Amino acid sequence: MTIKKQLLQEIESTSDTLLAETLDFLRFLKTKQTKTQPTPEVVDSTTHTPVNSTGRSLLEHLKTIGTWEGDDFEECLEMVYATRGKAKFDRSNPFDE
Repeated sequence: MTIKKQLLQEIESTSDTLLAETLDFLRFLKTKQTKTQPTPEVVDSTTHTPVNSTGRSLLEHLKTIGTWEGDDFEECLEMVYATRGKAKFDRSNPFDE
């Protein structure tokens, strides 16, 4: 029996609570795996033409991006809230002086 079939067999007899936790863990492992893959080679600057972007062109580009698609928006938002750190403002602000 393959590992995939064994997993499917175990899933059938597992509670929804444990399945949710297992799904989160599987997604964590997949994310971790993509982060540890080697980074692609650096593009040679002789073949790469830099684009001179303006504020207007960037704003126009933002209009074409669209909105969130998928059913995991709330889950991703919760992950952001859970993993973000607190901002530190320990430097003096030159504009307050």
